Amino acid sequence: MVFDSTETASREELREVQDGRLRETVRNAYENVEFYRETFDEAGLSPADIESVEDLSKLPFTTKEDFRDHYPTGMFAADMDDVVRVHASSGTTGKPKIVGYTREDLDVWSKAVARCLVAAGVGSDDVVQNAYGYGLFTGGLGLHQGVEELGATVIPIGGGNTQRQVELLSDLGSDVIACTPSYALYLAEVADDMGIDIRDLPLRTVIFGAEPCTEPMRNEIEARLGVTGIDIYGLSEIVGPGVSVECEAQDGLHIWEDYFYPEVVDPNTGDPVEEGEEGELVLTTLAKDALPVLRYRTGDLTTLDYGTCECGRTCVRMDNITGRSDDLIIVRGVNFYPSEVESVVLEFDRIAPHYRIDLRREGSLDRVEITVELVEEFDGSLSDLEGRIQKRLSNVLSFTPDELNLVEYGDIARTEVGKVQRVYDHRGQ
Repeated sequence: MVFDSTETASREELREVQDGRLRETVRNAYENVEFYRETFDEAGLSPADIESVEDLSKLPFTTKEDFRDHYPTGMFAADMDDVVRVHASSGTTGKPKIVGYTREDLDVWSKAVARCLVAAGVGSDDVVQNAYGYGLFTGGLGLHQGVEELGATVIPIGGGNTQRQVELLSDLGSDVIACTPSYALYLAEVADDMGIDIRDLPLRTVIFGAEPCTEPMRNEIEARLGVTGIDIYGLSEIVGPGVSVECEAQDGLHIWEDYFYPEVVDPNTGDPVEEGEEGELVLTTLAKDALPVLRYRTGDLTTLDYGTCECGRTCVRMDNITGRSDDLIIVRGVNFYPSEVESVVLEFDRIAPHYRIDLRREGSLDRVEITVELVEEFDGSLSDLEGRIQKRLSNVLSFTPDELNLVEYGDIARTEVGKVQRVYDHRGQ
């Protein structure tokens, strides 16, 4: 089942829509955003030079620094009189990126999320518990309006209040919950403490997003909650949640290409990579009025697959995001990503799915300290388990961490919504 016919359009039909919408997006950006007008002029380009998506490579990239340099609304193409809603990124590494929406933008966003829900197996008769945060974060309201667009029932509980979340899952018989992957696992932990087995409840689907989720972590979510785990992807600068989603085949995330045009480039050179080769995802909006964005470097690492999915959808599929180009950790000349540590953690049933990495510098040498939690009722040999984990980490990372700490369950700090900060880099302190 699909939400609308565009999801199964031919590649030729889709390209015609993309080219027409791109020309209008470029015109809007050039005429109404000083940053893009200057970008075009410096490159010796005019909107007439961009006739199709094949011409996008002529344009420079847009970056998160561009958003921050033009804070708060310098990237807007619409007057504030026409902007009906504003959201913002978290701003954890500087000023937040402010994003705006016209009524037409909200309509497009609602339809994109509704497509995601249908692809995930959600129907109009389902109850969806929305545990994403409301407010400036795009997750809560973005998911909420998509549920209403579909005609399903939404429970707007937002993030936190975890015991209440579990109670509502039981009392209202929620079919679906939308939350971060780490919160899904935290939900299972709290339910266990309450003496409730979530696997006995009507809940059948978790739609997770807002942070990377590896395949072992998905398996952990599905096993502990007795659900199907569906990955949804989005980012505030482009729209919010709803850029892409897995269908029930769980074989990549369908990008709604009539709204968002994807490229994958080498994160170091910016050159396009071959289909199927991993690189950095670059997105161009094709149906945004208030905030048209051209060739935005997301920092997320993925691949693209243009083959038709078994569900019948023809939109290109991206692989699950398991890391970011700026998450790369370099220690003593060796490169690794936090997701590689996570994959090891989830191999062992005697440790919980939580970890943290501390990076320190002693003299001129970098040191890596990894901390993992034991399961609640651990009763084995600590030294034996530590040795096996250390050996596996050495094989996966191609170096041996300087220190491995096994701590009691719950010792690694969590936020109210169950998030764990994975990396602490103390080397600049």
